[in-house]
Amino acid sequence: MTSDQTPLLSVRDLKVSFTLDEGLVRAVDGTSFDVMPGQVLGVVGESGCGKSVTMRAILQLVERPGRITGGEIRFRRRDGGEPVDLARLSPRGAEMRDIRGGEIALIPQEPMAAFSPVHTVGDQIVEAIQLHSHRWEAGGRKLSRRDARDITVGLFRDVGISMPEQRVDAFSWQLSGGLRQRAMIAMALSCKPSLLIADEPTTAIDVTTQAQVLALLRDLQAKYNTAIIFITHDLGVIAQMASYVVVMYLGRVMEEGPVDEIFHAPKHPYTKALLRSIPSLYGETRVALPVISGALPHPFNRPPGCPFHPRCPDVMERCSAAVPSLQPVAPNQLASCFLYHDQADAG
Repeated sequence: MTSDQTPLLSVRDLKVSFTLDEGLVRAVDGTSFDVMPGQVLGVVGESGCGKSVTMRAILQLVERPGRITGGEIRFRRRDGGEPVDLARLSPRGAEMRDIRGGEIALIPQEPMAAFSPVHTVGDQIVEAIQLHSHRWEAGGRKLSRRDARDITVGLFRDVGISMPEQRVDAFSWQLSGGLRQRAMIAMALSCKPSLLIADEPTTAIDVTTQAQVLALLRDLQAKYNTAIIFITHDLGVIAQMASYVVVMYLGRVMEEGPVDEIFHAPKHPYTKALLRSIPSLYGETRVALPVISGALPHPFNRPPGCPFHPRCPDVMERCSAAVPSLQPVAPNQLASCFLYHDQADAG
């Protein structure tokens, strides 16, 4: 984190809903967090807890019938003006298109699906660079296609792709999983973004390549001082990558704080349960790992009160009647739990 304490991105009470024939799905239900310049923020939680939908909302990429139904997403642009509320921008408007890719970039879960199979990887990155060519212009000269290709070759070299002059003309299906992921990172960095959203970037690759990709992201973050939102369900990756952690469950933030506090002094019962389920090198052999009882509720049947209370070992009577708000429970640490405070969300 830099010394600048003004958030680069500030999400407040974000709500995203999907109106389906079966009913209303509240995929994100009042999420709030900040991302500081140069910070690596880890967002963790079980599959289906709203992590990816939250990040797609930031980029105005929520697909129909989903839509942002409330809250603010304030982003501080490079021009130094007042933060702009991304939730109020048109997804197809000129300003949002300039921000998307140019100032906020995304590394999706599966690069094979992100790249077009009928165009070379290099052509797709060249197109992105030319679309946001003002990021690279010098002296008022517009980028030619050759200039954009040279930048792409340089990016391939930066992300550790061997023979970049040849690989820039390859199709995505000609590259291994690790090379595709590196090419996806090169595309995300092609327009010098202030914020990089990495949505489970190591899910579909083997552990050796995963370690290489994580090391690459750490090196690039240090080199460019780019803020990163790192989404994963792997707490080991979070411990390795993040400086600050947000724990989500059923579309809400359960706990947040510095990575050391979250791992060594967790407050929320859900965070404690997640940490207990991590295998340990020092644990007893042939002993079943602790698991979180129950299952994530069906999206059409959200429990009243605290969303975690049906599975919580510390549940109290009030937990089923009111939703606890996110409040400070320790220095630099917040939790949404009645074990530590009596504050409930209005309504």
